[in-house]
Amino acid sequence: MTNGSDLADGTDDGGKTTEIVVTSAQWDELKAQVAKATETWERFVRLNADFDNYKKRAIREKSEAIKYANESLLERLIPVLDNFDMAMLSANSPQGVSVDSLKTGVTMISTQMRSALNDAGLEEIHAEGQVFDPNLHEAVSHQPSADVPEGNVLQQLRKGYKLRDRLVRPATVVVAKKAD
Repeated sequence: MTNGSDLADGTDDGGKTTEIVVTSAQWDELKAQVAKATETWERFVRLNADFDNYKKRAIREKSEAIKYANESLLERLIPVLDNFDMAMLSANSPQGVSVDSLKTGVTMISTQMRSALNDAGLEEIHAEGQVFDPNLHEAVSHQPSADVPEGNVLQQLRKGYKLRDRLVRPATVVVAKKAD
């Protein structure tokens, strides 16, 4: 230290060594800036680690959400399976069951199943009598008809289904054409 100041060595453009005089106030300010830069760097490292942990957690949660996405649907379908099991036990029992009571039971199970699937967002595509729509229907043949206008669905062979706005399976249909 010279006269209450610290000295630093440096060189000028000519390669000569020169002394740089730094006051105590400048030295204290420089130390404060170094401390602040160090603190900022450490905060950056912690935030970066927190962000990496967040990304890993988000990936894990997304994976679990996909893995267990059907859980609520399955919870609604389990009672339907229970009812099918009871119907099968009843049909195979030695006392026998009337066809009408078995038919009633199966109809109730069908209604319960449709309700559970409907609650999950599954919609039936009702095609018969509608204008043929290649986005919803799969035509397997054309058949002449005087009763149904040309280009409309004459007969639905297999039901189609949508999950909300997305087509799951197109309805298989026969399309009417002009009668000969």
